[in-house]
Amino acid sequence: MHPRTLGELRSSRFGEQAGRDRTVKDEMRENLLARLQAGDRLFSGVLGFDDTVVPHIVNAVLSRHNLILLGLRGQAKSRILRQLADFLDDEIAVVEGCEINDNPFAPICRRCRDLLAEHGDDIPVTFRSRDERYVEKLATPDVTIADMIGDIDPIKAAKSGHSLGSELTVHYGLLPRANRGIFAINELPDLAGKIQVGLFNILQEGDVQIKGYPLRLPLDVVLAFSANPEDYTARGKIVTPLKDRIGSEIQTHYPSDLDHGVEITRQEAWTDREGLQVPEYIREVVEGIAFKAREDQRVDKRSGVSQRLPISCLENVASNAERRRVMLGETEAVARVVDLYEALPAITGKLELEYEGELKGSNSVARDLIRQSVQMVFRKYIPQGEFKKVAEWFDAGGTLKLSDLEPVDTMLTYLEGIQGLMDLTVPFGIGKKSSPAEKVAAAEFVLEGLCALDKISRSEERGYGATERRANERESMEDLYRDYAMDPKRHRKKNLN
Repeated sequence: MHPRTLGELRSSRFGEQAGRDRTVKDEMRENLLARLQAGDRLFSGVLGFDDTVVPHIVNAVLSRHNLILLGLRGQAKSRILRQLADFLDDEIAVVEGCEINDNPFAPICRRCRDLLAEHGDDIPVTFRSRDERYVEKLATPDVTIADMIGDIDPIKAAKSGHSLGSELTVHYGLLPRANRGIFAINELPDLAGKIQVGLFNILQEGDVQIKGYPLRLPLDVVLAFSANPEDYTARGKIVTPLKDRIGSEIQTHYPSDLDHGVEITRQEAWTDREGLQVPEYIREVVEGIAFKAREDQRVDKRSGVSQRLPISCLENVASNAERRRVMLGETEAVARVVDLYEALPAITGKLELEYEGELKGSNSVARDLIRQSVQMVFRKYIPQGEFKKVAEWFDAGGTLKLSDLEPVDTMLTYLEGIQGLMDLTVPFGIGKKSSPAEKVAAAEFVLEGLCALDKISRSEERGYGATERRANERESMEDLYRDYAMDPKRHRKKNLN
């Protein structure tokens, strides 16, 4: 049972901890060292940063630094900031009713000092969990200094009978309310310059001043920020003195390889639905769209391509497959290539395009990125040259148009009629025990891969067919045979000439 007064706190197992003269930064440092020694994972759900970002954060905490995470959108900055609270104690004792979480042994606000002087060990105490000690604010241009630091409340002064200069008339802002905890500011560059100046004292001297009144609060708080590098450097919205006072600047990044990206998206995207299966190669294509977009000259590099793009895209892919299953009355849905193109709304809204991309249009750019990603994944599974039989079938005049809402069994019959096609589905895990839906999904992906490699073509009108060049060659040969059949002598003479 928790102590309820300062006297009970002194004699309890919490008393030694509460009475220690250590700062929040010391507390985080001690707890982090204990977790490192135990071999615990430091940031859950954050993948791909173990050898890059995490060591820098560890060094910043061990150095007792305030820190800033610098990275493009969708790089898990906010998630990391929120998990910094895991380095705090499970709970701490505070003076009950105190707005700034005063330590019962050494209060700093006027109200709690008066209570201690009047009641001594009888002042009531309560406990704050680590989650309650984390305060986060999204920086916006309309944030005022009163929101962040505080202000004198004339109404409180009038009701209490205190003068405006009294500390008892202060309405505390977010920063003092984060006392003995962590105060995180997301998108710091969006904070007005004069508000950033208001953070100087807490970073340099460890206290804040309320307006022009002679009231100073020696706060104990860890400051953590996040920012986009474009805002931070190019537009220069973080004032230089504030930048200089931030101990560690830690740069985040997008997944370094496709496998890391796939795992992040698998963790975040909602695809665990009844009767739904998303093949691994479809997941890789979805992730590849983001990778290709980050390299594409038509996409604004300064804005970045958020990791939310593949997450939203994969959810839309899953939803389209689910919609198809319900409409056809089938028991199983397997995500297919056609679902990728139905997920365009989840892609176009997350691409900031350069002038060239704007001219072409977001839909066109997104379709091209899907095609590039399909080609990349297709080459991973099927080496060059193993698809000659399939290409020859289309070169000979074969065509196939697949419908999004056609029964799986009917589509499988069409696909099995293409020479050599089903043999190419083996690298995608297709075997005798695979369901018709799995076979159709893999076969369609093979056709889309061949289309991405320009071995066959695809159009909205006639579906998959020979490339335009091969179709023209075939038509020319057909014309030649027709001429020969009608007049062999003239045809032979024309060739001799």
